[in-house]
Amino acid sequence: MKTSTHRIAIPSILEVGKGNINNVGNLIKKAMFKNVLICFGEGLEELFGDSIRNSLKEANIVISRIETISDISFEKISIKAFEISNDVEALIGVGGGKAIDAVKYMSFLRKLPFVSIPTSTSNDGFSSAGASLLVNGRRMSLPAKTPYGIIVDIDVIKSAPDKFIYSGIGDLVSNITALYDWKFEEESGKVIIDDFATMISKKAVNSFIRTEFNNIKDDLFLKELVDSLILNGISMEIAGNSSPASGSEHLISHALDKFLEVPQLHGIQVGIATYIMAKVQNHRFERISKILKETNFFEHVKTLEMKKKDYKKAIDMAPSIKPNRYTYIHVDENRIHAKKIIDEDEILNYVLI
Repeated sequence: MKTSTHRIAIPSILEVGKGNINNVGNLIKKAMFKNVLICFGEGLEELFGDSIRNSLKEANIVISRIETISDISFEKISIKAFEISNDVEALIGVGGGKAIDAVKYMSFLRKLPFVSIPTSTSNDGFSSAGASLLVNGRRMSLPAKTPYGIIVDIDVIKSAPDKFIYSGIGDLVSNITALYDWKFEEESGKVIIDDFATMISKKAVNSFIRTEFNNIKDDLFLKELVDSLILNGISMEIAGNSSPASGSEHLISHALDKFLEVPQLHGIQVGIATYIMAKVQNHRFERISKILKETNFFEHVKTLEMKKKDYKKAIDMAPSIKPNRYTYIHVDENRIHAKKIIDEDEILNYVLI
């Protein structure tokens, strides 16, 4: 039998701490980049542009161009990629999901390293290899590349609206149901799971949910959240797919994205779907409920007026999102059970309308 070891891409620069936004130049200087292109999310150049520009100037790094990313359609981003000057040695993405995804895909097309500087923790996209872009007006995951560098400033993350932190929490706790789904797929003879990717994903979520905190803006809590989301990206890189951090709960969220006129943040949708699927799986739902209660995730969701009927529709659609997978949601009786939980569960009756 032929055996082989993994060869995986991991970030060469990994800096998570306070005040990093003012030190970007020094942090990427060791990579010997001389000429970079920066892409900001909308409204972020005004907030962080001066700090980053000054920092790069002090490190003698030339800024070839500064862009603001507003349109993340596949076509627009592909065109932008090939407008990048040939003397650019690296791309820097500063922002939430949109800017990071755009830069990630451009760097993939142009075979250039990129540095991910997230300004919020709404999901693990800032550390993963996939890029979520608009194809024919709908979000779709496309292959991209793992960041060469990840620089996170805890103070910047703290200053972002609470909804982005709640979204990150929802995205991270989903590892629990995703890993159970993956194990179920293996037991059903559909896949062979990667034990090392499983271990990284499990460690990421368990480390986070055991962190003591007074509120979600605590430095240690945010650092644990960021560190664990970074580990998610690495677990998916090891597996070569999203299974260690994405199962039936993500399929429900992707289904919501397909028909809702204005979907909620990815991790918010995923967090509720995780709670539902943990009850279907009868697996660690007390632990998931505890962290979502203690962080006030459920209280935040209640303000959003998300609808029971939308989740039921998404549950029925979920298997068609990835028909090649075989998670708990792909089984008919589990979908019936999930919809029954939506109707009868006390917490869901409180937070959904």
